[in-house]
Amino acid sequence: MTDELITGTPNRKRRAARTEMMRLLGMRLVTRLLLLVCSLSLISLLFLSRCGLSGLDTSAVMEETESQPGVVSGSTVVANQAAVSHDNPGDNGLSYQQLLQQREEENRQEVERLTAEIRALKLQLLQLTNGNPRAPSAPDSPFTANANSSVSSSASPLSNADCANFVKKQAMAAEIFHGIPLNNEYELVPFNHFTYSRVYPIELGLGKRVVEKPIGFKRKDLLESLMKALETLNKNATEKLTKYTLDDFLEGLYRGEPTTGTQYELYFRTKNGRKGVPGGFTKVVVFRPFAPVQAIATQTLAGPRDKELIHIILPLSGRTATFQSFMDKFVKIGLKNDRRVHLTVVYFGEEGLSEARAIMSRVLMTKNSGGNANNLRLLALNETFSRGKGLRVGAERLWGDKKDVLLFMCDVDVVFSARFLDRCRWNTEAGRKVYYPVVFSLYNPHVVYTLQGRDVPSENDQLVISRDTGFWRDFGYGMTCQYRSDFLKVRGFDEDIVGWGGEDVMLYRKYVRSSMKVIRATDPGIFHIWHPKVCSGGPGSQKLSADQYRACIRSRALNEASHAQLGFLAFRDDIAANSSPAKYPPHPPKPIKPQQLKKKPTT
Repeated sequence: MTDELITGTPNRKRRAARTEMMRLLGMRLVTRLLLLVCSLSLISLLFLSRCGLSGLDTSAVMEETESQPGVVSGSTVVANQAAVSHDNPGDNGLSYQQLLQQREEENRQEVERLTAEIRALKLQLLQLTNGNPRAPSAPDSPFTANANSSVSSSASPLSNADCANFVKKQAMAAEIFHGIPLNNEYELVPFNHFTYSRVYPIELGLGKRVVEKPIGFKRKDLLESLMKALETLNKNATEKLTKYTLDDFLEGLYRGEPTTGTQYELYFRTKNGRKGVPGGFTKVVVFRPFAPVQAIATQTLAGPRDKELIHIILPLSGRTATFQSFMDKFVKIGLKNDRRVHLTVVYFGEEGLSEARAIMSRVLMTKNSGGNANNLRLLALNETFSRGKGLRVGAERLWGDKKDVLLFMCDVDVVFSARFLDRCRWNTEAGRKVYYPVVFSLYNPHVVYTLQGRDVPSENDQLVISRDTGFWRDFGYGMTCQYRSDFLKVRGFDEDIVGWGGEDVMLYRKYVRSSMKVIRATDPGIFHIWHPKVCSGGPGSQKLSADQYRACIRSRALNEASHAQLGFLAFRDDIAANSSPAKYPPHPPKPIKPQQLKKKPTT
C-alpha cells in the first residue's frame, strides 16, 4: 500500500507539468496570431488611407458589369456617384440619369470592342486551322492538304458570325449594292432571266436554245436560291396566310461573276394576310459566294521521251483525194514532230481501196518520212461503211503486246496540231477520264473569201479561228481520246447505225451516264475542214433515217457560212445596188464544179 502511494505521486507530478507546458505554448501561439492579425489590419488601413475608396468602388462596378454586360445595378450607380461626389464636390450638378447613360454607353462600347476582338481571333484561328497541312480532313477525301472544304466541314465548322462576315465581304466586292466602273461594254456580265419552269439564257449553249427547261445542276442551283429566299421571307411569319410558297414566285434574274459568286434577284407576290386583296411585289436578293481559290493537286506530266503512245483510228470509204491531204499533214505533225503516234486506217469497200494502199505505200517508201510497218497499217473490210464498226475493229486489233492503249478516234476531214496530241494525253486517264474536244469547224472558203473580195488561200492559211472563218462545233462528238479498256467497258458504238452520224452521240451519252469524268472543252489545235455534204444517203445509196437526215441538213447549214455571210448572199442584189459593182457583183459567183473540190489543195 505504501509502495503504491509512493509510485503514484511522481506520475501525477509529471502530468501536471506537461499540462502547464501545453497551456504556455497555446498562449504563445494565440499571442502570435493576434499580432499577425493586427499587423495585417494596420497594413490594410495604411493602404486604404493612401489609395482611397474610389478605385475600389470603380473596380467593383467593372467586375459586376463584365459579369452581367446588359444589366447595371442601381445601387452600384448610387454608391459610385456618392463616392465621386465625395471626392469631387464640384460635380454635384450631374444628375443620376446622365451618370447612368454615361455608364451604359461605356459598357456598350467595351462590349462591342471585346466582341470584335473575339471575332477577329476566331477568324484567325480558323484560317490557321484551314491552312495547316496537318489538319484532319474528311475521311473520304483523296487529298490531305489544301482541301479547305473538307477540313472546315469535319474539323472546325464556320460559325454564323464567320459566315456572315465572309458573305458580306464577297457581296461588297460584287456588283450588288453598287456599280463597278468597267473599261468597256465587253466586261459587263449580263443577267439571265428565268421563271420556275423556264430559263432564257444570254449565252446559248449546246443546241443554241433561246429558251430551255432548267435541268441537272442548273435546276438544283435555282431551287436552292428560291428555298433560301422563302426561308428569309417566312422567318417571322406565324400565320398560314402570310407564309410564302413557290407558288408566289414570279420571275428572277441571275448571273455569275467569276471572282465573287452568283447573284440572284427574285420577285414574289407580296403576302398581306387577307384573301382576295391584291398585294404588291417583294424582291429578295440572294448571293452564293465563291470560296477563295485553293490548290487541290499537283501532277508532273511526261516529257517528250516518256509521253504516251497514241493510236489513231481512221474509218474511211472513198474520198482518196482528201485522204492524201490527211496523210501529208499526218507525216508532218505525227511522224516527224510528235513521233509517238500509230495510225490504223479501216477501209470499207473495194472502190478506192487501191488508191488508199498506194498513198500509204508512198509514205512508207519516202525517205525520212518517219513511216514504217510498225506505225502505219491499213485494214480492209468489204462491207457497207459504218464508222462505229470501223472504230471498233481498229480498237480491237492492237499494236504489239500491250493490252490497254490510248486511242484517238479521228476523221479524214480533221486537221490537228502536235499540241492537240499533248492535250489528248493530258485529259485522259484509264478508268477515270475521257477527252471530247470541241472542234473548230471552218466555213465554206469559197463563200468566206469571195465575200471579202479575196482569192481562196491554201488550206494551211485557212486555219484561222475567228467568227468569220468558222464556229465551235459543240454539237459534234466524233473526235475523242479515250483508253481502249474504257471503250470496251461501255461496249463501244452501236454498230447497227449505218451511213452518216448518230453513233458518236450514243457513245458520248454512255460516258456521261457512267462514273467516268468527261473533259469537254474547246481545243484550238483541231480543225474540221469544210467539204461538200450530201444528205441523200451514204455510200452505196444507203438511205438515212429521219433523225440522221435532219442532223445532216442542220450540220450542212451550219457549216456553209455564218449568219451574217448568209445574209450577204441573200441580200446580194440590194447590197450591189448601193455599193461598188466591182466589190459586190449583182449575181453570185458561178457554182464550183465537183471536180475542182476533189483536187488536192496547195500547201
